[in-house]
Amino acid sequence: MRPDPQDPAPAITAPPLPAAVPRGLCTDCGISRTASPKDCGTACQFIKPDYASAETRLHGRPRDTGNDELFFGPFQRLVKASLNRPLPGAQWTGITTRLAERLLETGAVTAVLTMAPDAADKWKPVPVIVTAPDGMAQVRGMRMGHAPLLALLEPARAAGHSRIAVIGIPCQVHALRAIEAKLGFESITVIGTPCSDNTTTANFHRFLALLSDKPETITYLEFRADYHVELRFSDGRVQAIPFLMLPLADLPGDFFPLTCRTCVDYTNALADITVGYMAGEGEQWLIVRNARGAALLDLLGDEVRLSAPRSAGKRAAAVKGFLANTERAAGGLPLRRMPMWLRPIIGWLMPKVGPKGLEFARARVDMKAIETVLHLRRERPRMMKAMIPPHVWTLVEKYGLTAREGER
Repeated sequence: MRPDPQDPAPAITAPPLPAAVPRGLCTDCGISRTASPKDCGTACQFIKPDYASAETRLHGRPRDTGNDELFFGPFQRLVKASLNRPLPGAQWTGITTRLAERLLETGAVTAVLTMAPDAADKWKPVPVIVTAPDGMAQVRGMRMGHAPLLALLEPARAAGHSRIAVIGIPCQVHALRAIEAKLGFESITVIGTPCSDNTTTANFHRFLALLSDKPETITYLEFRADYHVELRFSDGRVQAIPFLMLPLADLPGDFFPLTCRTCVDYTNALADITVGYMAGEGEQWLIVRNARGAALLDLLGDEVRLSAPRSAGKRAAAVKGFLANTERAAGGLPLRRMPMWLRPIIGWLMPKVGPKGLEFARARVDMKAIETVLHLRRERPRMMKAMIPPHVWTLVEKYGLTAREGER
């Protein structure tokens, strides 16, 4: 039966995608599934990233390593933010969703490339093209797992879309920025979300099973800046688990792939605007990077409440402790487990004395930089010189990690 030409087009579509071309270090961003899979060689974040050049091209200049841009990448503005009317079913208050809705409502774009939940598994991401504002309600919330978002670029272009938005994690955004000039779109607006520790959807289900005896009833999971993970359940219950009480030591050693343990772009520095949580202290944290990102935030008008992020506490002790544990893990040694009787005490203490706001965000970026150096040094030492940007070495040197011969 042929569709009625008078019927409206669906607000959200999931085009069939080709199989991925096998790669080494790969998060399946989608480039290998396009008609030009060889683009992976120049687009991939895990081969030879050049952030200084990319930042200059996209933001007008490279990051200033003498201030907070060393940690977060180039920016015009850092703000805490919340929607005055939170969107039901969204992560936090739904700023990412609302930004994309406004782009579609105003006609600034005709399509948004993003992730929807799989029909059979709400945690599994499925790349979709959203072409109407009401379609964004179907993609709210968090997914876990690698997904070939950029494989949608060709279907979107073939459907006649010339102005698009992409909501992506750093490895997807890096690859997109590397090839966008030859894609033929009139404009591409990039809303970035931070990412550091992705895994497969199957692995994520194993993690959920360690958190609850009824993991199938968990509807929401979020790592918060107050050192807790928030869980919500289908019966309306809400549970906050201190970071120190998480069963991370019970996960297999390959739970997080090497790509995610060596990511040098936690804050998605090549996006027009980054929407995350790290310095939000209960709100979202926005990094407005360029004029396009500023115009994007302006679309929300008085729908959004903005304030300046604060910075409190000292990160040095927490980062040094992380360094010691990561050195053991990267050396194949078991992590030292904190005694169970002590964990609730430290968990209660951390939100009170640990780094907060911008200092918490700096700590997480420092930790990711340390992780990158140590894990590459152990598992892919020959790749260090190409994979680690100069600013990452600047981050780790203050903790005594310096480049060895041939690493820089």
